[in-house]
Amino acid sequence: MKIVEEPNTFGLNNPFLVQGSRLQPKVTPSPVSGPAHLHRLAGKCFSLTESTYKYEFCPFHNITQHEQSFRWNAYSGILGIWQEWEIANNTFTGMWMRDGDTCGTRNRETKVILLCSTSSKLARVSEPSTCVYSLTFETPLVCHPHSLLVYPTLTEKLQREWDEAEQARYDSVITDQGYNNLLRDIFEDAGLLKSQRVKVNMPEAEANSDSHNSLQKCKEASEANGTVSATVKDQHLRGDNGLIDVQ
Repeated sequence: MKIVEEPNTFGLNNPFLVQGSRLQPKVTPSPVSGPAHLHRLAGKCFSLTESTYKYEFCPFHNITQHEQSFRWNAYSGILGIWQEWEIANNTFTGMWMRDGDTCGTRNRETKVILLCSTSSKLARVSEPSTCVYSLTFETPLVCHPHSLLVYPTLTEKLQREWDEAEQARYDSVITDQGYNNLLRDIFEDAGLLKSQRVKVNMPEAEANSDSHNSLQKCKEASEANGTVSATVKDQHLRGDNGLIDVQ
């Protein structure tokens, strides 16, 4: 995992220091995911100095903070490691970097907001609540109106599952909560969200199988009642990626 460390007077990167003096990530970053045109940001880092702190943002890797001070205990730490996307209304609305350095009883975490700009740069960093940071990253890669749509990033199989879920909700076969649960499963299968599914052994799974309300069972019940409908092909879910070169 790439961890950007800022050298200072006390030699954070000094090879003669013990390894424990270096930044130590708690977890490994999730695989690169989301819009393909954003994947080119992987392996790059962007910095911003605000007040006495320098921030380093490495998309799909991590965020670090380095205090620009001559204090003997100047802070350098990890504000978050890439984990998953935030998704709402078929749109990627943010990147979540979690499992950063310990901060009291929790770990530091950062939400990255992507905004359109003529060049790629780290624009702002704030701490709206204790140990939770907000980072604004500007880039021309998100200027196209379809650049952050979720549906086009999915495989054909997962797109069909989403279409079927849309149709089932339209036919009132499933509730809004059931629809949202199905979308969560689709996004997890696509690697866009961290899985929250709990694994159970086979006997337990079989014992509880009757209580699971899957879309397949809903469809079977619908077919039995003669209410089969064509798959939804909502054009608003689709769209090109609007590829733009990084500057």
